[in-house]
Formats: sequence, C-alpha cells, structure tokens
Amino acid sequence: MTRLVPLLAAAFLTVFAGAAQALDVRAAVLRVDYPTLLPISRFDLRPEDLGFAGAVLADEDNGTTGRFLGHSYDTATVAAAPEEADAALEALLAEGIRYLVIDAQAGDLLRLTDRAAQAGALVVNTRAPETALRDDACRANLLHIAPSNAMKADAVAQFAVWKKWPRWLLVEGSNPADRALADAYRRAAHKFGAKVVEDRVFEDTGGARRTDSGHVMVQRQLPTFMQRTKEHDVVIAADATDYFAAYLPYHLWTPRPVMGSAGLRPVTIHGAHEAWGATQFQTRFEKLTRRYVMEEDYNVWLALRVLGEAVTRTTSTDPREIEAYVLSDAFELAAFKGQKVTFRDWNGQMRQPILLYDGRITVSVSPQEGFLHQVSPLDTLGLDRPESACTAFQ
Repeated sequence: MTRLVPLLAAAFLTVFAGAAQALDVRAAVLRVDYPTLLPISRFDLRPEDLGFAGAVLADEDNGTTGRFLGHSYDTATVAAAPEEADAALEALLAEGIRYLVIDAQAGDLLRLTDRAAQAGALVVNTRAPETALRDDACRANLLHIAPSNAMKADAVAQFAVWKKWPRWLLVEGSNPADRALADAYRRAAHKFGAKVVEDRVFEDTGGARRTDSGHVMVQRQLPTFMQRTKEHDVVIAADATDYFAAYLPYHLWTPRPVMGSAGLRPVTIHGAHEAWGATQFQTRFEKLTRRYVMEEDYNVWLALRVLGEAVTRTTSTDPREIEAYVLSDAFELAAFKGQKVTFRDWNGQMRQPILLYDGRITVSVSPQEGFLHQVSPLDTLGLDRPESACTAFQ
C-alpha cells in the first residue's frame, strides 16, 4: 500500500495535467535606465541584472506549478534608455505580450501605460512611488507592486508613534522627488498624531557624491546645518534622490535616531530578511545570481508571481480576466512577510507589510500592533478607500 501512494499521486497529476488547458504564458519586464550619479556608497551600485534576476526566479517558481497544468512561462527582459522606451514597448506589444512589468519613473510609466491600454495590455508598476498614481492619476490597467510614498511614510510613522517619538525634525532634499516624499511624511505625522516641529531643506548643489574629500565636507556641513533645532525625538529624512541622508547618522548636532531615507528605512525586502520562510527565497535567489536580493528584484518577482497565481486559478491569459481576479476577494499570495498579500480594488495598489531595516536586520514590520482598521490592518498604510480620488476602477 505504501508503494501505491506515489504511483496514485503521479497518476492523478498526469490525468489532471491532461485535463488542464495548455497555456503559453508570455510576459515582459521593461526597465527604463536613467542617467544618474554614482550612489553615495559602492554597496549600492546597480547590478546589470537588477530586476531581471527577479523575473528569472519568478519564471522558475511559476513553472513549478505550471508544469503539472500544462502551463509554460516565458518572460522577456528589456532595458531601454528613456528616449527608447516607447519603441521598446511597441516591439513587445507587436510580439503579442499583454502583461507588462514596468520599472520606470512616473511620467514615463503613465505614458507607457496609456499606450498599453490601447492594445488591451495590463501594466504592473514596480518602481514609481508617487502617491498620485494611486490617487487622481490612477489608470484602470495599472497595478502597483511598489509601495507608494504614503505607504512607506505611514510605516515609519507607526513605528515612531509606537516608540513614543511624536516630535519630528523633518530634513528634506531640494529635488521634486524629495519634496514629494517629505509631503508624505507630513501627511503621515498628521494621520497618526505626531508633529513635525521643524522642517529643514538640504540643498542639492550637484557634483560628485563619492570623492576623496566628500565625507570630510559633509562632516563639516551637516553638524552646522543641524544646529539650533527645536526640541525633537527623531530625525526623519526625506531624500529620494540619495544625496545627503546616508550621512545624517553620526553627523547630527543633537544625537537622535534617524529614520526614513537613512537609519531605519522602510523597504519591501532586504538580503538579511529570514522570517516567514524567506530564507529559502534568499538562498534560491543567491544561488541564481551570486548576490543579495534588492527591492527591484523582489518587486519584479512578486509582479510575475501575481501573474502565475492568477493564471493558475483562472486558466486564462486574458489581461481583463487576470486583473479582475487579482482585484477580487479570492486573490491572495504568499510573499514571505507573515501574511498573504492582496490588492486594493479601488486603486490597484498591492497591500503588503513594510519591513523596517537598519542595514543589517529587520528591526520591525509595519503595520504595527495596535493600529486597527475595519477591513485590514494593511489598509492603515497608504491611501485608504475614502482618501483615494481614483475612480478608474469603478
């Protein structure tokens, strides 16, 4: 009898696979590469396969289940300069690909999404954090894996409030992306009962950030810049362009914890995260790439796992059926974060916990204990249904 069990299981799978509908599931990852300065730290240099490595792992994972159902997964990966992005999208659409994972800034993302909509394609955003994309600038064919600025700011705010650090000194950069992130932190402070006691702007004067004298200059500038502040419990850094925040810890005039763009940072994943089965994900990724996972890799992996789960459940590759399923109450997906992730049906944003990372370990995970919601604690992060002006999904 013991010997019959694997034989019966194999027979069942063979019959089930034979009865299932064979599908060739095609998708693409379009990464728009922008000219940038070198990051402050060489630890943050972008690998050539950034994001694309997540696609390879996702195809392997999707294929594990797909083989039993007669489903095959093939994901194209394309890197393009901003001026080449439209042509790259047209080529992918011409090949019949209708599930597009796009890593691009907000302006390019919206333009590419609108073009994809004309072809009946579904787009998944794995980069752009602008809250407006989940608000009045939302699109009916655009889903978001990447957390919004509001979600990340709320994750930090909840932890600060839980720690009873309600008085914030907000230090923001001078670039538009920095200001947008700072606005999210101001909103989060108001939402959770904290107070921005003072707001200072660190001007981006351009130039190289990694030079022999760079750290010396910053070591002189920042303590002076941070003098004579109002009494505060924590420094919140809003530096979306990676100009100054990494230097804030240990260069303050008044010693305080730093959170936001430096110190304790809100992330979707990091290479040391091990909880909830993440170790097996990390080891498989490292075996594949010989490096640690980065947020861009995880976001792409998650976007394609959404596709795999939806195809498995619906036995369809129609973008409309895929989107309808992932926005429904029936959809859920394990993501190594302690609870299943789902989508908000009012603006296409994925609900997911946010890890708070200090550079070595997961210090905490938001939403924090005690922050309640009538639907899901995850909806305490980012725009809730009454707050969102998105009407595209109605």
